[in-house]
Amino acid sequence: MLGTTILVAEDDNELRLGLIDLLEIEGYRVIPCADGAQALQAYRQEKPDLMLLDVMMPELSGYDLCREIRKQDNQIPIILLTAKGEEIDKVVGLELGADDYVTKPFGLHELRARITAVLRRSLHNGTPTEKTIPDRFPLGPVVIDRKNYRLERNGQLTSLTPRELKLLETFFCRPDQAIDRNELLNTAWGIDYFGTTRTLDQHIAQLRKKLEEDPSNPKIILTVHGVGYRLGV
Repeated sequence: MLGTTILVAEDDNELRLGLIDLLEIEGYRVIPCADGAQALQAYRQEKPDLMLLDVMMPELSGYDLCREIRKQDNQIPIILLTAKGEEIDKVVGLELGADDYVTKPFGLHELRARITAVLRRSLHNGTPTEKTIPDRFPLGPVVIDRKNYRLERNGQLTSLTPRELKLLETFFCRPDQAIDRNELLNTAWGIDYFGTTRTLDQHIAQLRKKLEEDPSNPKIILTVHGVGYRLGV
């Protein structure tokens, strides 16, 4: 997810560097930390969107760090990295407030999938906030300017309506995920709106004229037949 910051706390230097490379390739901003105390300080200063914590670390363990963070923040997603495979160790982490865990050695595809799933759940719980969505965010070749309700493509500025911006924010928060038409209606029009999904389709058509190089062959907002739409970039 573009614009998302992940704090990685791992005392194994080789593994930490590997995680940094993986996450940066995926488009995340990474805050690397070599021990638990450093990670706690970085969390307080940087306010990341997700924390990836090794359980066995100097200064503060991943368990201790998770416990400390949950005293003041119940929202930030936390994934524990552990070499322990016993069920009790996993239960302890979850009871302390971790959202998920990955047992070493792990596959990079598994870790990437778990990070994506936890972030999606976090962003889907309620309305996206100022922290979770940058003031300016890219959608392929287009840059969305939330504060000024406009988009920029090839140096050209085009205004956006509040509903168009809300739809784009929703797609940005849930990449690669098909979103039901009724859910998009609820997000942009509110749950009390009794119009039909045809209204949404008309707005998507107008939005494509602003976003797409060729609206008849869209690349940014794709139709998922029988379901709704998804982000294609």
